[in-house]
Amino acid sequence: MTVSPELRAVPLIGAPRQASPDLLRSVFRRHAAGVAVVTAHGEHPVGFTATSLNSVAADPPLISFGVGTSSSSWPVLADAEHIGVHILGEHQQDLAATFARSGADRFGEGTRWSIGPEGVPVLDGVLAWMVCRVVARVPAGDHRIVIAQAVAGDPDGVGRPLLYHHGRFNALRD
Repeated sequence: MTVSPELRAVPLIGAPRQASPDLLRSVFRRHAAGVAVVTAHGEHPVGFTATSLNSVAADPPLISFGVGTSSSSWPVLADAEHIGVHILGEHQQDLAATFARSGADRFGEGTRWSIGPEGVPVLDGVLAWMVCRVVARVPAGDHRIVIAQAVAGDPDGVGRPLLYHHGRFNALRD
């Protein structure tokens, strides 16, 4: 295959920087991501806002997400057999912020939730949720990639998705 000179030309880009945590964060601020909250139950319910949620496989139905090992939720997630995954709607920016804020009372008075399948905390009013059985925790730097298989859920919430872009929660625009 022959490539024309126009296609071989390097596009106009900024000067490359050495890879670093700051570079990674800066690049991914440009990546719009859906917003989810992951929950689990140990001695007490825990949860955190995640933008790293991915569908891994349809058969069996597997998902993955990353979680920092220094997060307050990690000790419970490290041992949890089941977790909850909640897709947030654009009307839930405050809920996303609560679950993203260190030291917040995430399951306090402002959070509507109930005990779902397998004893997992399930948030009310989300676009969709699943309870999943954890099948693997893969070391990845200062994080773990959790892989889990869906066992129950509800995809029938109403609304449009909440997005995270450039360090802010945003609504989807047409």
